[in-house]
Amino acid sequence: MKPVLRRILAVVLTVAAVMTPVAGVYAEPAPINPEAETGTEGLTPEEAMKKSYDRQPETNSLTGWPKGPQVYGNAAIVMDVNSGAVLYAKSIDDKHYPASITKMMTALVALENSSMDDEVLFSQDSVDILEWDYASIGMTPGEILSMEDAMYGMLLASANEVAYAIAESVGNKLGGGYEAFIQKMNDRAVELGCTGSNWVNANGLFDELHYTTAHDMALITSELCKHPEVFTIMQTLNYTIPPTNLVDESRTFQQNHKMLWPGNSKYYEYCTGGKTGFVDESKTTLVTTADNGTLQLVAVVLRDEGNAYDDTRAMLDYAFDNFSKIMLKEQAKPDGVRSYASDEPYVLLPEGAEFSALDHEIEITDEHAATGRITYYYEGQNVGSADVTLTPEYIEETTGHTDQMEPSDENGNTADADEAGGFHIPGWLIPILVVVVIIAAVLVLLIIRVQIIRAKRRRRALMRRRKMQQMQQMQRRRAMGRRPQGRPQQRQRQQPTGRRPKKK
Repeated sequence: MKPVLRRILAVVLTVAAVMTPVAGVYAEPAPINPEAETGTEGLTPEEAMKKSYDRQPETNSLTGWPKGPQVYGNAAIVMDVNSGAVLYAKSIDDKHYPASITKMMTALVALENSSMDDEVLFSQDSVDILEWDYASIGMTPGEILSMEDAMYGMLLASANEVAYAIAESVGNKLGGGYEAFIQKMNDRAVELGCTGSNWVNANGLFDELHYTTAHDMALITSELCKHPEVFTIMQTLNYTIPPTNLVDESRTFQQNHKMLWPGNSKYYEYCTGGKTGFVDESKTTLVTTADNGTLQLVAVVLRDEGNAYDDTRAMLDYAFDNFSKIMLKEQAKPDGVRSYASDEPYVLLPEGAEFSALDHEIEITDEHAATGRITYYYEGQNVGSADVTLTPEYIEETTGHTDQMEPSDENGNTADADEAGGFHIPGWLIPILVVVVIIAAVLVLLIIRVQIIRAKRRRRALMRRRKMQQMQQMQRRRAMGRRPQGRPQQRQRQQPTGRRPKKK
């Protein structure tokens, strides 16, 4: 039995090792040289500005696509928050240093792994990163803020020690400290579809291995927009942190994004939030969200050689003025698509573009449940994505998988789901169930083994008792064997004294 158990345990451990995802396995990041990549190395600031401005956005080369503005940013994008449609694109996959717009990623990971009531403790390390010219709100080691107050300090005042303390506190909650938080930033970026980012800190202080792309920042910001509390923070112009456990005075600071300030020359009426950034190596970086009541957009500029606010306004105006929604439920569905997951998905097209001219790609997300995601393209440009339910025929033709649920109706319901109360086993759960079954089998075998051992012990104990009884019986027999043999003599009956026996 023991060799069998060892073999089974070895199999279980091997399967578990294979099934367990390994976090943070990436190709070794390499330093970047934005000046060399943009061709501005060795140029004067004026020459660099002109070279960046003269470089045309790639979207301007699309046939029938409205011409977008030229901007001083070396990389720039306008993306629709809800559909992922890219309306303006200039070198959106080029890698650049992000500076303090890093804190948008820090905010996303913190919000997904903590609550606003959590405590943020400022360690010595969080304060030691500061130099005299770094953005800060003057926190000291041992001070404690609520996560909510810390978020205001990070997103409004861009305080670097606050970003570090948030990362360290949430990282401790994750079980690994500051480095665990940084790893979570990289993991989350991959999950969101980012392809050109590498994060080594939580605040954006310069590091040659700390970089991102305009498209990645648009994806991150779009995900952050799913947290309404972020807009409450970003739209606040002045905020005061009350006295803390160590400091008796309150701290007041302001919003740094100029497009949110009424009366400022850079004010933009549709602006709903954003984050500024600057270090010498990155030039100006800027993330801006905007909503005109119809479209919710995010604009990103990286390594802006001129005025990032003017560039952002020009890009947002261009997007609001030239694109409109085409609701997918009103259009013919592509082959393989049975229904959309909701009634709200859309694509964004410029005037004159026909939906019938779009190409599309379908990604299967769960072959058993027949679900996926469809992305529409106009001359290779992403104009919107949506979650869909796919036909069983498409699943079988594409993957060879044939045991998915019965075909669904227009609302995505299936006959099997209705009869079984909507229950089915997701494909991702099957490997986990296999491991659980194997572990359960091992436990059953262990229990059986224990029962067998106990039974053997009981038998041995019973045999010992029987031997003892036999030995005792033999000893008694031997003792009886030492007595005289034959019948014992009977005693003569004594007559009563004083009387003679009668004569016959």
